[in-house]
Amino acid sequence: MSDAGSADRFEPGGFDGEDDPVGGNGTAGKGDFEDKSSFKDKSDKRDEQDEAEQQEGYGIPGGPAHDNGNDIPPGPDQPPRIPMPRASVEDGGRPLPALEDLDETAQRPARLVLEHRVLKSLLGAWALAACSPDETAAVEEHLGDCGSCADEALRLREAVGLLHQPESLDLDPGLRTRVLDGCLDRRPPRIPVPEWAAPYDAEAARLDALLQDIGDAEWHRPVRLRWFEAESPMTRRTTVAGVIAHLLSVDGLVAVALGMDDPLGDVAEAGSTPRARTEAYWRASHFPPNRSVRAPWRDQTHDLVRTASFISDSGPARPAVSYGDFELPLRDAMLDRAFECWVHAEDIAEAVDYPYEPPAPRHMNRMIDLAARVLPDVLATRRRAGLASPPHHRHLVPAGEPGRSLRLEIEGMGGGEWLIPLDSPAAVGSAAHEVAHVALDGAEFCRLAAGHVPPAEAAVGQVGDREAIRDVLFAAAALSRM
Repeated sequence: MSDAGSADRFEPGGFDGEDDPVGGNGTAGKGDFEDKSSFKDKSDKRDEQDEAEQQEGYGIPGGPAHDNGNDIPPGPDQPPRIPMPRASVEDGGRPLPALEDLDETAQRPARLVLEHRVLKSLLGAWALAACSPDETAAVEEHLGDCGSCADEALRLREAVGLLHQPESLDLDPGLRTRVLDGCLDRRPPRIPVPEWAAPYDAEAARLDALLQDIGDAEWHRPVRLRWFEAESPMTRRTTVAGVIAHLLSVDGLVAVALGMDDPLGDVAEAGSTPRARTEAYWRASHFPPNRSVRAPWRDQTHDLVRTASFISDSGPARPAVSYGDFELPLRDAMLDRAFECWVHAEDIAEAVDYPYEPPAPRHMNRMIDLAARVLPDVLATRRRAGLASPPHHRHLVPAGEPGRSLRLEIEGMGGGEWLIPLDSPAAVGSAAHEVAHVALDGAEFCRLAAGHVPPAEAAVGQVGDREAIRDVLFAAAALSRM
């Protein structure tokens, strides 16, 4: 073989001094093997390493390095793979340590010592309960010694209490009225909403705000409508959507009186009373009412307020609204619809667990005034039906003359006093002929008039003729209807 061929062969010892990785010029650099003693030293080191790994379990079959899934028990000289549970001090037979030894060996944390300026800067965080336990202990210890810091800490704690007042997140029911009043003061409308239509406008808006906050499933929550007929309470089961359909149907009576389209269409021919119209609407629905009824109801409320705004006091006579078996002037009918809107909004709020406040005091006062003006007619109707006191208690007087009266005192911001003639709707209430005095809270009286509170259970303060008081309370409950 030629020299070129021999040069291509690999020879294990073919290193020269330039290729020495160590950079030395010893024996290895001249192409010879290392000294045999070096191999012996390396072999001894590998043996020691293998022995150490075996002591740690890495060279044992089934150990971490050679885990083949076979659970081979360790040798007698090797520790168990799973340590045995430790025995308690009591079970080991050893004496328990003395309490003195424990106290001496206990490590107690050192008390945190801070400067006055640092402690003063921590007062705000301490008032907000944002300090660490050590800082809290240091601050509280300092407050016992420093009067100025104690006064400052007291002021900060009182300020923190103002930041966490337990107030409701719901808007004030009078906020809308105040905002509108502020806007209208800056730019009055060309056609303002009349005062007698403002309660209906406000209550419809409050109910609509409630409906915006409920979910789809809550529209089918059960609601029980309540009212009084004769001497007995009546109920009718429906849903939240069914209540809005009821309001849509009865508000349609006002819409028809104003020349607007009847929301019931041909279904309105089934009856002219509020209950008949509502039952007809429910029967005509192919499916139970759902949240889709909200849009036509809200559009109708806007149209009613807008149309009523064009009727001025100097214009033609306002139309009367027929409820089937009785009529109300348009002004009173709008107050009646505002009252019904509030009452049924409370029914819905109770069904969906939603807080709901009474109307604004001035609006509630108008509603109570309407009920007080209607009470004499209701008393006469009940007397003709034999539901009032015997006729020998009556004292008839000519129309317009004062007669026996009951003083109705309504407490609260929306309250007042009314003298109710007892014997004839044409008589005039007179303080000189007062035979009884009744006092109720405004919201309680409205719930009584809505049929939600039985007359015998109403929280009433009463003095005078018991029969006259009973007649007036039952007449107030008879104002309710479905």
